[in-house]
Amino acid sequence: MTEPTRSVVTLGETMALIRASEIGSLRHIGSLALGIGGAESNVAVALRRLGVPVAWFGRVGDDPFGERVVRELRGEGIDVGVVVDPDAPTGLMVKERPAAAATAVHYYRTGSAGSRLTPGDIPPDRIEAATLLHVTGITPLLSESAAGSVRDAVSRARAAGVAVSFDVNYRARLAGPGVAAPVLRELAEASDIVFGGEAELELITGEDPDTAARSLRAAGVAEVVIKRGPHGATAHADGGVVDSPGFVIDPLDTVGAGDAFVAGYLSARLAGHGVAQALRRGNACGAMACLGPGDWEASPTLADLERFQAAGVDPVQR
Repeated sequence: MTEPTRSVVTLGETMALIRASEIGSLRHIGSLALGIGGAESNVAVALRRLGVPVAWFGRVGDDPFGERVVRELRGEGIDVGVVVDPDAPTGLMVKERPAAAATAVHYYRTGSAGSRLTPGDIPPDRIEAATLLHVTGITPLLSESAAGSVRDAVSRARAAGVAVSFDVNYRARLAGPGVAAPVLRELAEASDIVFGGEAELELITGEDPDTAARSLRAAGVAEVVIKRGPHGATAHADGGVVDSPGFVIDPLDTVGAGDAFVAGYLSARLAGHGVAQALRRGNACGAMACLGPGDWEASPTLADLERFQAAGVDPVQR
């Protein structure tokens, strides 16, 4: 399957990722696996596998973890624009599985290279030449310079007529609700497409999810997509509301599923598909991302999606 080419630019922090290779507390398990992860680069990988050209911009430390980030992303075919910061380390996150159905994530990113992102780290014309800019609510809560970088990127995109996609992706460990909510709402209202979980949309608007979606639409957002995890997703777009059920699977690792969903939805919309088809693809990508370990490793290609749907995996009927 081939689809029309559209290009996406994204920016943010990608960290080294250490994950437990077995179930149990980090206090006792005997083996760990090394990888990388970050919301924006997870989306970039998933988009690239779906045939969308992507550029990712960020900072890494002058260390082996930073080298791994760059190597892995370039290996996925992503156009990597990276600043190697000699004065700060690459951030680190550690994932453990204390129980079969539970995942805990620990972050070591204070003062990291990624948090020192500046507006000048994205060269002139790179955003302006894209079809879409994708940002999340994680990066602007890392530091003042990172927040300025996201705001500048969004401003550049809007001035150039480039569509903006924003995933709320609230991380309570980065900022409390009172600090985060106005920052995230500002970015949401400056975007064309907004993604958020039910609690995230309530956070930024103070309203229930569907009322929040209508409020954001009234503020000028073209599409608001409510991510409901295994229950699927709902889109407020094109003057209507579309619901799409999730897929019945036995998940192994749910971290990164929301990023895969976003990539699936965006790839379908960039290819000219309707909202209903975009939701279904997003749900399928999110489900498939849960079938393997890691934040992005199980994200599917278009061929993978065809096989998954041809296998007769059913959506949840509720």
